[in-house]
Amino acid sequence: MTPATAAIEAQKRAAAIAAVAEVEAGMLIGLGTGSTAAYAIAEVGRRVRDGLVVRAVPTSAGTAAMASSAGIELVDFRGIDRIDLAIDGVDEIDPGFIAIKGGGGAMLREKIVASAARRMIAIADTTKSVYRVGARPVPLEVLPFASALVLRRVRELGCKPVLRLFGAEPARTDQSNIVIDCSFQVIDDPEQLAHRLSSIPGVLGHGLFVHEIDALYVGMPQGVQRSDRPIVLSGRV
Repeated sequence: MTPATAAIEAQKRAAAIAAVAEVEAGMLIGLGTGSTAAYAIAEVGRRVRDGLVVRAVPTSAGTAAMASSAGIELVDFRGIDRIDLAIDGVDEIDPGFIAIKGGGGAMLREKIVASAARRMIAIADTTKSVYRVGARPVPLEVLPFASALVLRRVRELGCKPVLRLFGAEPARTDQSNIVIDCSFQVIDDPEQLAHRLSSIPGVLGHGLFVHEIDALYVGMPQGVQRSDRPIVLSGRV
């Protein structure tokens, strides 16, 4: 690991630890997927071993395995319509808390859990904080039956779509669907784009998070910066 990579990993870990400090005894929490969320899972596990009593909903099979190994009690989300707190990483996030998620392919479950949370916290290192989202592709979870239709429709929106592969085969989500990564370069109106993507038949979910995130912890060289979602009276920040 290079010094630069080690510094980024340290930022991720610091942000995760700071965010997990918001977890209180008796909470039902949502645990995200990805390299930054992994630090949050490890910290929750540490606190559980120290006596914290919580239950958790994982957003992927990988997260479930990691959380179970850490000693965290898991709950089947199918019987739950509300959780107390969700903690997850982001691929990009702007000052208005518009984010792109889904590099790990779990964006559909992540969005469901985030939408069920009374409070959603994003955790990130400095490389994920951007002026405007769009440099990273927006991932779509797509019903395989509709793949050709979805590819045509997203091209009409100005996207350069790429089918995500795992080796020589299409990558599959935990729901056995495919992932199409949509590069827009610049996203001028995230809310409108989110609506248009959701309206395409066959798109089961997308990684553009417009309203879900309430707070952000960013690991920085000088420490962790915490901020709350801006209150916007008209238009975007």
